[in-house]
Amino acid sequence: MLTTIISRYIAKRLLLTIFTIFMGVFMLVLLVDFVELLRRAGSKTDYDTFELFQVSIFRVPELMERILPFATLFGSMIAFLNLSRKLELVIIRASGMSAWQFLTPALLVAVGLGILSFTTYNPGSALLKNRSQELEAKIFGVNFSNAGQTNSQDWVRQNGKDGGSILRAHTSFDQGRKIGGVTVFSYNDDGDFLERVDAKYGELHSGYWLLTDAMVSSSDAAPRRYDTYIISTHMTPEEANEAIAKPEAVQFWDLPAIIGQAALSGLPAHKYRLRYQMLMAQPLLLAAMTLIAATVTLRFFRFGSVGKLILGGVTAGFVLYVVIEIAKDLGSTGLVNPILAAWLPAIVASAMGFTVLLYQEDG
Repeated sequence: MLTTIISRYIAKRLLLTIFTIFMGVFMLVLLVDFVELLRRAGSKTDYDTFELFQVSIFRVPELMERILPFATLFGSMIAFLNLSRKLELVIIRASGMSAWQFLTPALLVAVGLGILSFTTYNPGSALLKNRSQELEAKIFGVNFSNAGQTNSQDWVRQNGKDGGSILRAHTSFDQGRKIGGVTVFSYNDDGDFLERVDAKYGELHSGYWLLTDAMVSSSDAAPRRYDTYIISTHMTPEEANEAIAKPEAVQFWDLPAIIGQAALSGLPAHKYRLRYQMLMAQPLLLAAMTLIAATVTLRFFRFGSVGKLILGGVTAGFVLYVVIEIAKDLGSTGLVNPILAAWLPAIVASAMGFTVLLYQEDG
């Protein structure tokens, strides 16, 4: 009974600390993002402040998915430090519990949060992400005054009845079938430039893109504006999903179907496979973060050097983040198997944390 009470107490403290850090960062990111949207909309006179706030509050949950592992790391560190400073860990050890026994509820909390993150939180954040992209395209569309500037989106080459073209979209939703902030460069069959099209919206139909509120520029004519404009394409919905859509905008439960459709169409879908596996690996990653936090907080009470140990934990978390990003880049391009790229960092981090703790506690 005593062990059960202590386990519940530790789990409650850990969960409360992680939640507090998560919500604190959520509010900070929301504030910064909303202020940035207000700055972007400063030159517009017809925007709705409430719609801008909706854009921010709808897309911040997806951003917070990347913050969750670090909220778990710092939340665990703070919770364990507080337990040590109040001598509660000393009392717990004196009651006969080993470090492995009072770490078990902490690891269960981490694993539980990881499961909830991809089964419940991710589907909701993906839906909100799509909604925020629709609102952002409605409010901003494409800024024609900055037509010569480039952004970080990828260019996509496509062919159609009227020749080839390359396309870039600032935002995409509905699995790449609808796009916003569209820029298209069209060429004839000989590869000669024909025209540039900047449009606010775009929607994929059978054999063509239907662009809305388009500005067409060519070398031999003055720019012309059209309410609707058609760009021919042989691109299929599956190809648009693979080339244009972002995996972060697809909820966990839809990923297997998209991966299956891509396989039937002969497309690799590396980024979707990687996204699916990384979500599945989230519980193990959060458990690894908890183990890392334990390695740098449980022993300071006996040996001192709190600052150095905490700095070591922060450094370990940063290194793990870099490794995950590198593995993500390799896995999304197919250079490394997506399963290996998603699971290996979490497995290695967990093994290292377990080994260090085993050495500290059991010699």
